[in-house]
Amino acid sequence: MEPGEVPGGLGGARLEAFSDNSGKLQLSLQEIIEWLTAKDEELSEQLPIGGDVMAVQQQREFHQAFMEDVKSRGPFIYSVLESAQAFLAQHPFQEPEETLPDGKEVSPRRRMLNVSRSVWKQANVAGDLWEKLTARCVDRHRHMELTLERLLQAQAAMAELAAALEQAEGVRDAWEPVGDLFIDSLQDHIDATKLFKDELSQVKEGMKHINDLAHQLAISDVHLSMDNSRALEHLNNRWKVLQGSIEERLKQLQDAHRDFGPGSQHFLSSSVQIPWERAISPNKVPYYINHQAQTTCWDHPKMTELYQALPDLNNIKFSAYRTAMKLRRVQKALRLDMLTLASVVEVFREQELQQAERVMDVVEVIHALTALYERLEDERGVLVNIPLCVDMCLNWLLNVYDSGRNGKMRVLSFKMGLVSLCNADVQEKYKYLFRQVAGPGGLMDQRHLSLLLHEAIQIPRQLGEVAAFGGSNVEPSVRSCFRASGKPAIELSHFLEWMSLEPQSVVWLPVLHRVAAAESAKHQAKCHICKQCPIKGFRYRSLKQFNVDICQTCFLTGRTTKGKKLHYPIMEYYTPTTSGEKMRDFAKTLKNKFRSKQYFTKHPQRGYLPVQSVLEAESGETPCSSPKLPHADTHSRIEHFASRLAEMENQNCSFFTDSLSPDESLDEDQYLLRHSSPALEQDSPIGQHLLGSINCQDKDELQRTLTRLENENRVLQGEYRRLKWRHEEAAALPQLMDGTPGSPVGQQDEELLAEARVLRQHKTRLETRMQILEDHNKQLESQLQRLRELLLQVDGLWERDGETLCAASKQSRKEKHREAGRGLRLG
Repeated sequence: MEPGEVPGGLGGARLEAFSDNSGKLQLSLQEIIEWLTAKDEELSEQLPIGGDVMAVQQQREFHQAFMEDVKSRGPFIYSVLESAQAFLAQHPFQEPEETLPDGKEVSPRRRMLNVSRSVWKQANVAGDLWEKLTARCVDRHRHMELTLERLLQAQAAMAELAAALEQAEGVRDAWEPVGDLFIDSLQDHIDATKLFKDELSQVKEGMKHINDLAHQLAISDVHLSMDNSRALEHLNNRWKVLQGSIEERLKQLQDAHRDFGPGSQHFLSSSVQIPWERAISPNKVPYYINHQAQTTCWDHPKMTELYQALPDLNNIKFSAYRTAMKLRRVQKALRLDMLTLASVVEVFREQELQQAERVMDVVEVIHALTALYERLEDERGVLVNIPLCVDMCLNWLLNVYDSGRNGKMRVLSFKMGLVSLCNADVQEKYKYLFRQVAGPGGLMDQRHLSLLLHEAIQIPRQLGEVAAFGGSNVEPSVRSCFRASGKPAIELSHFLEWMSLEPQSVVWLPVLHRVAAAESAKHQAKCHICKQCPIKGFRYRSLKQFNVDICQTCFLTGRTTKGKKLHYPIMEYYTPTTSGEKMRDFAKTLKNKFRSKQYFTKHPQRGYLPVQSVLEAESGETPCSSPKLPHADTHSRIEHFASRLAEMENQNCSFFTDSLSPDESLDEDQYLLRHSSPALEQDSPIGQHLLGSINCQDKDELQRTLTRLENENRVLQGEYRRLKWRHEEAAALPQLMDGTPGSPVGQQDEELLAEARVLRQHKTRLETRMQILEDHNKQLESQLQRLRELLLQVDGLWERDGETLCAASKQSRKEKHREAGRGLRLG
């Protein structure tokens, strides 16, 4: 008998019992499968989780009831599955399912195996469905709980944010319009707005949190309800509007503070009157609009009036005094004559203007000038028109150090301008300026001295007087200072000693101090020329004749009485004379009475330290100094004639005696102007001797040089026009964008960029050469004019000498003829 095969009679009963048990078990399993399938479909048909708290709570209650129903069915399902497991344990099956040929009857054993296999399959299906259903129920329940938690958080956060935004909007609505605020309170409002913005950081974080919650819900396939979505969108819009309002408010306040605040230029608008209006260019440089004439200009109207009055001083023959008196007018107009050096230095310290090479913009200059004039008003107790003074001083500084109106100037330039015109002892000014460029060891090298003198020479240069002080090239002055020491750097004492000699490039500064000191001087003496008594200002006393005093107007303008000559040497006084000075001058006058003209010729005196011509062969590190130009032969001839002219002048005139102190000096150009004035040409034997010493050969050579110089001047003018045209052509080229190495620029574009860079470099070189040619042309025209005047004087002298010689020849022939007649009669 095969295993599992039942005997005949007994086997029939067991097979029937087996069939009953298996049938009931299969029915139960099939029922469970159908019920689990129906519940799974019911679970799938449930709506997605809602987007608000109430909907989720309702869905959670419904799902909990569903889970209770599933849970209540659990014991039955577990019992059926256990029965199936027990049945399969009693009736195992191992052979695979076989397919019998048609017509063959299935054996009882095979039927039992087929039933067991069917029970096993149903049990597996029912078990899988049960596990899947219970897992889905648990997952949905957890999802609902998490969603409900997030929705509750979002609901609470939205309510809190709504209250915070309402409060912030109340603060915003209470803001006063910026136009109604006081200027002095602008900074307080700016600080309050910034604080308010910082306080809203919690609102910002809350908005971020609630938007993150909404994003997380969307990722988990939970979409907010319509009401919640609208509420969240409304909050975001309110927050965005509030942020925009804060930023706009802050911008308006900052713009108002910049344009109207204490540190702005708005207060300077009161420096001009109708029809003038003060405007500001993009680089903060002011300019002025005349609405009546519909014109604009860089200069303040008051500054224009000041400049128009300065030509009244051009009748002063001596350039140092002419420059000093012009600067004195500027100094008074800017009220700088009331500022002490200590106040100026203190303002420099407060404004942190320590680095001489640092570049200042216009706003920084205005801040410093405002502090300076406010300190002046506090210290002197006088009423100062601060807007007018600040605007005028700014205008003057820009004219001197930023004539191109770039809106930038160096700290050293700013200091030089204010220190030069402030009220202080000239030695103290020298000391302070030395310290600004000296190195850590208290030593100054040639480069820094060149920089200092370059800044100083810009002041007379702006007045058109730079040619009389050696021109814009300060290298000769630098070499003059370092020649005596023989060291690469000098100390303060050596610098002060050299400055006490009043170098030609800065002689105008000590003369300015003497001009200021002489304004209040009153001398109990009568002018020998205009008879003014008492003499006010400078007093000039002859040390050759007794009781010959001259006032400053007559002396500086070259006035003289008919038939009278000025007798040299002369002493200058800018303070009332003391008894000791009177006795000293009396003794010197008495001594000079016994000195011959040859003595003064052999002992010429200068009251300043001369330097060489501006046409120096060497070039240094001076900013804006001219390099060598290809006209060496012509220039050497000019220098030759100029040096001969100066040599003959020095041989034939001595303006001061050896008693003239360095503080009482004039510059060399004063001698030339003084002795070439028309008032002295009539009866001046010095001038006749000077002109008579030029022989015919020199005259012809001078004439040829003048012709050559005129031709050179025309060539320079043509080259200047050509360079200017090329500069304008280069400036008209479109600006090309600079390409980066990583950008997709073709070979042709790279070539264009390279060509553009070359053109820009060439444009810079052209601008530099144009400036050099312009400066050189001005110097050349000045020398041409001087040589023309000399040539005209030579021609006049030759004409007079020719007439004299002709008359003498005629007289000699007549006398010879008469003598011959007498001889005939006697015979």
